[in-house]
Amino acid sequence: MAKTQTYNADSITVLEGLEPVRTRPGMYIGGVGAKGLNHLVYEILDNAVDEHLAGYCSEIRVTLEKDGSCTVQDNGRGLPVDMHQKGVSAERVIMTTLHAGGKFDNQAYKTSGGLHGVGSSVVNALSSRMTVEVARDGKIYRDSYSRGIPVTELKDGLLPVVGKTRQTGTRINFMPDDEIFEKTVFKSEWIKSRLHETAYLNPELTIFFRDLREFSSPHVHQEAFTAGEDGQMSFGLDALSRAQAAEATEQLKSQQADAEEGQSSVGEDIVFHEPEGLKAYITALNKGQETVTPLIYFKDRSGDTEVECCFQYVDAFEENIHGFCNNIFTQEGGTHITGFKTRYTQLINSYAKQLGVLKDKDANFTGPDTRNGMTCVIAIKYRDPIFEGQTKTKLASAEASNDVAAVTGEKLEHYFDRNVETIRAIIACAEKSAKIRKAEEKARTNMLSKNKFSFDSNGKLKVCTSKDPEKCEIFIVEGDSAGGSAGNGRNREFQAILPIRGKILNVEKASIDKVLANAEIRTMINSFGCGFSEGYGNDFDITKLRYHKIILMTDADVDGSHIDTLLLTFFYRFMPELIYNGHVYVSMPPLYLVTPRGKNAKPLYMYNDRELQKYQQNHEPSTYELKRFKGLGEMDPPDLWATTLDPERRVLKRVEIEDARLASEVTEMLMGSDVAPRRDFIYTHAHEAQIDT
Repeated sequence: MAKTQTYNADSITVLEGLEPVRTRPGMYIGGVGAKGLNHLVYEILDNAVDEHLAGYCSEIRVTLEKDGSCTVQDNGRGLPVDMHQKGVSAERVIMTTLHAGGKFDNQAYKTSGGLHGVGSSVVNALSSRMTVEVARDGKIYRDSYSRGIPVTELKDGLLPVVGKTRQTGTRINFMPDDEIFEKTVFKSEWIKSRLHETAYLNPELTIFFRDLREFSSPHVHQEAFTAGEDGQMSFGLDALSRAQAAEATEQLKSQQADAEEGQSSVGEDIVFHEPEGLKAYITALNKGQETVTPLIYFKDRSGDTEVECCFQYVDAFEENIHGFCNNIFTQEGGTHITGFKTRYTQLINSYAKQLGVLKDKDANFTGPDTRNGMTCVIAIKYRDPIFEGQTKTKLASAEASNDVAAVTGEKLEHYFDRNVETIRAIIACAEKSAKIRKAEEKARTNMLSKNKFSFDSNGKLKVCTSKDPEKCEIFIVEGDSAGGSAGNGRNREFQAILPIRGKILNVEKASIDKVLANAEIRTMINSFGCGFSEGYGNDFDITKLRYHKIILMTDADVDGSHIDTLLLTFFYRFMPELIYNGHVYVSMPPLYLVTPRGKNAKPLYMYNDRELQKYQQNHEPSTYELKRFKGLGEMDPPDLWATTLDPERRVLKRVEIEDARLASEVTEMLMGSDVAPRRDFIYTHAHEAQIDT
């Protein structure tokens, strides 16, 4: 083996300033896809919310501008602009230095979501341009950047003053860098969901959202920093300043009515204000469900931790628990959720024995038994939270578990002692859940014993020779024909092929016994090797996953999309860890093969009608031959390798979940049994569909 080059001090590379962010953006925002793109908005939003938590901000405005940029404005204290010990304005230090902020000494902020002091600087580094305007001390200051590099000239280290104002706050406008991100179009539905969630968690906060990207909007508000009647610069959107949410909503409704009459064209304006807080949140989450208990709410402190919780039971057999720490949604849970679950299970079992529902010889209810049917939100304010990763998806602070357990035990004991009928209703849910769990465990055992899982239960899996999961990938293809082409075109060392027959069972409408009885689903469970999780038990172990890339490779037509949807529904409900850990992909097979006439001409693959139309605009029909692929089974193995199998040339879409609550709701709506919401959704979004003609 050849030796590597000399390893010494000269081999060490030091990335200065914001270079590490641009070099490894995934370390800071989780990726460069749609999820990472929207995370830029959340980082700036979190800083504004921290101002609210500190008691200085009552309004936040988020605007998706016509040019594709985003503006976040608050009426807080405004970023400090005085001279920092580094010799420049403090604002410049905040925006250009990692781990610089006012959230480390617990003086400016007692609790915060933007803990690490990297949010603003990371957004700056990943934006092609950013403008920061600060209203403070009667003046408006402005700074600007390009890809994290300052372009505004300072005078004696301080920011230039561009106007006067009686208001305070910070306004940040940024344009995501197309050199970093795959796409730079913000997902408004995700952002609106996050804003509404933030309003539920902060009852005294009002958030205004505007999307100006598709419509010409009338002057609902004055533009920020326009001249006032007294000639001074006016900071903020004056027409709505200090307005009540209800009044603003009525104003917008009136303007939208005018638009419908042809008087104007209105963009999207939404006001998020939820004075009922978590109670309103639970009510919204349970909309359309039959409730079993009233809303149960408590709030208290344990040490320095503030714990707020609201939950309610509905007639369903799943738990729906959302956790937050300092307004940050902890998608993967954490110690605060563990503390609540542990203490809650103990309480329910204790009351069940006191009321004679459980005898001394009876086994306790399991945790899932006690929580099936529960919709719950747990929000804590914690002084020094420890998150796993910069994107803060899981809380790791050990003391939070004890604090939440202490408050939960004390407040719920007080409540249940005075509301015996409610605790009886909850115990009845646990009883019913336990019976169903035992019946399904028996059915599962019988099913697995009658049909032992072998390594290849349908005889069609084409395995790969490598046993290294990190290198291995499995393609799920539609039908034997596509399976044959893919099998002949693949690299047998690390690529496995699993043909399935058409459309699998819609698991959203099926019971566990029917799911396990489905041959195609059983084959996938067996082939992946990591088991599955659902409902009352959890046999899933991601460390046993045999393939770190699971790729859905179906035809580029409506039927192929339907199969992808059914497969993704199965993964989301029975193997969600595969998606959360980035193991699920969708291939992008081409629709057309264009072969230019002439010597040495290389064939071109077109992946959609838009690419083909662009090519046809610049080439005469007589200069090329056109072939449309009807299905993967009709492609020759070399074509299949070149377009969908070759890691060097193929195009894959990784499946990600940005908003777990929104994902679950949409999955239930689109794949469930209730037709009306699905029909309304289709009518509303029909104009967005891309029809294969």
